[in-house]
Amino acid sequence: MKKILMWCGGGLVGLILTFIGVFYVLYGGTGKAFPSVATAPELPSDALEIVATLPEPPGNLAVSRDNRVFFTYHAESHPEIKVMELVNGKPVPYPNAEFQKPRPNDAPFFDHIFNIRIDRQHRLWTLDHGFHGVKKPRLMAFDLATNQLVHDVVLPSDIAGIGSYIQDMQIDSTGEHIYIADIGVVAKKPAIIVYNTKTHSARRVLERHPSVTEEPYEINAQGRKMYPLGGLFWMHPALDPIALDKREEWLYFGPMAGDKLFRARTTDLTNTTLSADELAKRVELYAKKSQCDGLTMDAADNIYITSIEDGAINVIGNDRKQRTLVKHPKMRWPDGLSFGGDGYVYVADSDIPDVMMKSKAHIQASAPFYLFRFKALANGVAGQ
Repeated sequence: MKKILMWCGGGLVGLILTFIGVFYVLYGGTGKAFPSVATAPELPSDALEIVATLPEPPGNLAVSRDNRVFFTYHAESHPEIKVMELVNGKPVPYPNAEFQKPRPNDAPFFDHIFNIRIDRQHRLWTLDHGFHGVKKPRLMAFDLATNQLVHDVVLPSDIAGIGSYIQDMQIDSTGEHIYIADIGVVAKKPAIIVYNTKTHSARRVLERHPSVTEEPYEINAQGRKMYPLGGLFWMHPALDPIALDKREEWLYFGPMAGDKLFRARTTDLTNTTLSADELAKRVELYAKKSQCDGLTMDAADNIYITSIEDGAINVIGNDRKQRTLVKHPKMRWPDGLSFGGDGYVYVADSDIPDVMMKSKAHIQASAPFYLFRFKALANGVAGQ
């Protein structure tokens, strides 16, 4: 009996070591240092105003044309309340408390919400990654005039399957096309998802194309290197931030940990007759960029881009050169961006190094967390 137990124990240890080895090969290791892109900030730090002080880390945000501020608590912190509206400076569950947890009769609810956006039809869209596609990746929209659910679709497994991680999106002015970034953390199949709100149909495009795949850089967020689990997991994410220009001619995108910003014409991304090879040929390298978690654009084609290594907001102008616009000593990991109706760009600072694979006690000890805003160089579209 003792020999059997020893044999079983040895076999179990072998399986564990094999799993660790395979996991390390797939997700672990180390990267090379990212080349610094920081310049002297053009604006003083007080140009970044603190909009809200929060007990939990925000993930993303969207500001309406009448300056209602909506935001999420970061999905990786496993919050009880997922989507909130800032009311008199305080977070209030949106659309109500009941929607933040499972509801009877399989009714829709907020589960793993990360990204939110507001379209020009005054609808708040929420994107649920479904725990990396294991559950139900879902798109929902709420009419902000009534706060009622008006659009609900569960994305099928061939669009956002197990191992996917849908977590950023842009919506065109008609409200018909939604462009979604699948970072593909587990499946390692990053892609852009193009969803049609009229037909409820979706396609994956540019899957594993060089413009969306991870690059071999480490992330050093102001001295904190992103090697969770002692290096067993190396965080160097693929496709994440995306932005539409205000003429909606181009979609701009790139890997979070990469140094390149790409773009593709929206007419090509929505053209179902183009082959994958033909679409791939039409992707353009646009500019060098910082490691970033958020993008937005104004009407003058300035691209606002977060710099997660420097805790700053950068801008890429029409000369395609990047410069540091503003930074703040309390900004730890600038994440989602959204224009408001007031000419400001709002910023969610998610502080990922104190959230990802951290305990609730650690997250609470790292509080407070912040929403910021700064005056844009030109006006933009609220909610985007």
